[in-house]
Amino acid sequence: MKTKEFKELRQISPEELTRREGELRAELFNLQMQRGTSQLENPKRIRNVKRDVARIQTVIRENKNRETTSVSPSEG
Repeated sequence: MKTKEFKELRQISPEELTRREGELRAELFNLQMQRGTSQLENPKRIRNVKRDVARIQTVIRENKNRETTSVSPSEG
């Protein structure tokens, strides 16, 4: 996932982001199991999937922060 794709993540709904995160976590689990049984063909894929999960979590956190700052009452 590149920076361009990262920008696209910001335009996706929170439900879709959560769904994608779950899919990536399942893929990560499968890759780790393959690594444990010495059947993993591309070890770099684990690192890429971990980074994709982190990017999605970052966007989800940004969305939550944006919601809380826009809903919070103004001080005065």
